[in-house]
Amino acid sequence: MRITIPTAFVSILLLLLALTVKGQSAYKEEIKQTAIRLYDSFNKMQNISGRHAFNDSARTAWNNLPIGLRARAGASIGNMNEEQRKLLHRILSVSLSSQGYLKATSIMHLDDLLNQYADSIFYKKEINGDTYNFLKSLQWSHKNFYFAFFGNPNDSIWGYKIEGHHLSINFTFVRDNISATPYFMGSDPAEYPISEYAGWRVLGQEEDLGLKLIQLLTPEQQKQATHSGAVPQDIITAAESGKRLVDYWGIQGAGMNAKQKAVLQYIIREFVFNLEYEKAVLEYDNIVKAGIDKIYFGWIGAYDEKKPHYYILNGPTFLIEFDNNGGPGNSANHIHAIWREKGNEYGEDVLKAHYKAEKH
Repeated sequence: MRITIPTAFVSILLLLLALTVKGQSAYKEEIKQTAIRLYDSFNKMQNISGRHAFNDSARTAWNNLPIGLRARAGASIGNMNEEQRKLLHRILSVSLSSQGYLKATSIMHLDDLLNQYADSIFYKKEINGDTYNFLKSLQWSHKNFYFAFFGNPNDSIWGYKIEGHHLSINFTFVRDNISATPYFMGSDPAEYPISEYAGWRVLGQEEDLGLKLIQLLTPEQQKQATHSGAVPQDIITAAESGKRLVDYWGIQGAGMNAKQKAVLQYIIREFVFNLEYEKAVLEYDNIVKAGIDKIYFGWIGAYDEKKPHYYILNGPTFLIEFDNNGGPGNSANHIHAIWREKGNEYGEDVLKAHYKAEKH
């Protein structure tokens, strides 16, 4: 049987495709022009620390530890002048949505508050001098976040990284294609306990939506979703773990009712829509096309915010991990979370296609 597709429908599809490509191209260009201004503003020392070859190994390595434990490639915010800091924030704000920008900058600010928190618990004699000195040696500070260029933003292939304690944002540009993963966020404390900031939760939605979904499941579904092992001390695919999640486990989207499946999608959007809207829509659309029913939701630990817990969303094209298992007295007050695009982190897939099509 021959199926005839209306000409008007084909025209609409072509228009939507054109708008998507145009939108991504305009998005890339806005980031690029702001990045060029920062790139050109670097002084001699910043050129050494902040400009790297595109194939430098630091481009495809990320870390969430504080600078006192792991050095970073890049020019630090602390060594930038005010105009450069403004440009860095412009790059962040054009790359990310308002929620993504606020999360990223809140994670930076939280490092300054960690120092105040350490001072507070030391003066209250809740920690001894050795512990206090160790905490200070970690060098928590808003100033200790780093911006690195990989390649030149004037070129068609380049990337940038903004990284420090509990934050790793990685963008790769290959002509009109953009990769924005791995995208790591963390929050320590998950809920800030003292001062005028008491109750502040930088990654509250990521936690609340996960808890909402596991609590929406029936006892039988919870049994299917929950792994009986101990809660991981970190996300399983942590920076230095060397681990990759190949096996699927938990409950599939296909086994959820409409309300449960809606919350599953809320979680995905909470991560993906940290990106600027047009890029986020494109990424989310790819996930939906690959199949919400094929996504696995897995859980380890208590179904309680104040007790250690972990969850994973493992789909055909992406991986999301969330872990809250840290803080004083193992109080579940220390979050690590990541969104990873399978096969295309740091633009891996689009780079392969590019190098295959063109001789280098």
